[in-house]
Amino acid sequence: MKAIVYSSSGGPDVLTLTDRPVPEPGPGEVRVKVHVSGVNPTDWKSRENTSPQYPQVPNQDGSGVIDAVGAGVPAERVGERVWLWESAYQRPDGTAQEFTTVPARKAVRLPDHASFDLGASIGVPAITAHRALTVAEFGPVRLAPGALAGRTVLVAGGAGAVGNAAIQLARWAGATVVTTVSSPEKAALATAAGAHHVVNYREQDAAAEIRALAPDGVHIVVEVAPAHNAALDTAVTANNAVIAFYANDAGEFTAPVRASMAQNLRWQGLLLYTVPDEAKDEAVAAVSAALADDALRAGPEVGLPFHRYPLERTAEAHEAVRGGAVGKVLIDVAG
Repeated sequence: MKAIVYSSSGGPDVLTLTDRPVPEPGPGEVRVKVHVSGVNPTDWKSRENTSPQYPQVPNQDGSGVIDAVGAGVPAERVGERVWLWESAYQRPDGTAQEFTTVPARKAVRLPDHASFDLGASIGVPAITAHRALTVAEFGPVRLAPGALAGRTVLVAGGAGAVGNAAIQLARWAGATVVTTVSSPEKAALATAAGAHHVVNYREQDAAAEIRALAPDGVHIVVEVAPAHNAALDTAVTANNAVIAFYANDAGEFTAPVRASMAQNLRWQGLLLYTVPDEAKDEAVAAVSAALADDALRAGPEVGLPFHRYPLERTAEAHEAVRGGAVGKVLIDVAG
């Protein structure tokens, strides 16, 4: 089978197209014929910064069809359409190959109405978004319709993949969703995702606009850039709010100490791979429910345009994500 592999850390040039034997699923695993592989920032960051202990196939997310199962997995799962999450974390087999094996719990049934493109777009962004939306005081621990009723959610960077998922999941859960963007084009994407209110922080006084929209303050902030937004977040949050940050390409930040104390703010760091397994399972269950409700979608019509590459151009796909491609970068593994 065809696979993309790297054996040392480095730039996109370390990614090599090779032929490998089709893997066999071990106990508790399934083998998936991969249709689409999704690329996330952690995929290129891991490749650049971590020397693998074994030949590594990149990419955590993907979608496809189960074609074999290992011991302990029901044979009835063969033929099941699935979405994959966290495929390559501390494992050699990511989704940038024609067949991959994963623990059975990381191959989740994909509803018949959901495309393989959607399935490959879910994993890292949606599970990260779910975690950010469920770390507030008194929960909920799992999103569902009405779970965030009465709460206002601020999504920083609503045109990104995590931001898009956070908007859709928060709206499905009944929250009022405000998002910040940097351009009219990104405003259109966030609106398509379902945000109730969009604030262009380059053209508007973001703090004043958000306070006007949420006079009692924001309850949950899904934050992509705390170094840029710490002052803004503190200015617009309600007492006992949570600011859940999952990225910070701008470097370190300093939380406003007195204001954070006065408002009992929680600054919650979030890295998907070290989130407790129980929280990941809650996220997977909620994401599956949102998919079943057709409340979580992907594509340009919901503000998440696709950028497609064939398997042999995986290096270009990684560079597109590294360069800040707006939307979802996908690799067509099945051709």
